[in-house]
Amino acid sequence: MSDAPASEPRPTATTVQIGSWKLTGPSAVAALLLLVAMIVVLVWLSHPVFRWGWLWVSAALWIAFMIYWSGQAAKSSAIQSAESAASRALHQNLLNLSLLLLFLRLPGLTTRWLPDRGTVAATGLALHVLGLALAVWARRHLGRQWSGAIAVKVDHALVRTGPYRLIRHPIYTAMLAMSLGTAIVAGETHALLGFAIMAFAYARKIPLEERSLRAAFGPAYDAYRAQSRALVPGIF
Repeated sequence: MSDAPASEPRPTATTVQIGSWKLTGPSAVAALLLLVAMIVVLVWLSHPVFRWGWLWVSAALWIAFMIYWSGQAAKSSAIQSAESAASRALHQNLLNLSLLLLFLRLPGLTTRWLPDRGTVAATGLALHVLGLALAVWARRHLGRQWSGAIAVKVDHALVRTGPYRLIRHPIYTAMLAMSLGTAIVAGETHALLGFAIMAFAYARKIPLEERSLRAAFGPAYDAYRAQSRALVPGIF
């Protein structure tokens, strides 16, 4: 043990990262504001009938999530090893495409897959809210171990508290619930395609991440896998 005084914690800064492109501080705040403006315009132009309705609320929840997540990113521990930049960029691009399609009414993708009813939209919004709450809950338990990339942190520990007691990837469960919620609120095939792309992104990422965690924790992770599910308690 060292009796040297502990260093003062550095103030955290808002961080925005897309693939290998990373911004911090004022430039990250500006990027977030631009993103918010783009989402607002996108919803306004694509869904004028929802200008003061359900889809606006879903868009606002996504914006709040992005702002919170970017603020928390600066609190993560240093990375010891991580997936390649190309793999991370592919995942991020899939997520960006998914979010775009959740709101953008492309020609040929405006057919409704759900009835245009308030009860259907309310159900989707409720699912979105539950997903957002799960994401925040899981993020708080993961703490400094969180990383946007598949990574092993310095002094990495296997988290098994909160939602991690039952499922190994609750943040991914939350993201899928949020995107499905928006797809239900929109009720059109463009949004359903957006959800499908996000599901594909995490279907690709989960096996890669589990191999990394198994290499890092060995038998302890195998035991954890035997006692938990990947995304849904007791099911999958």
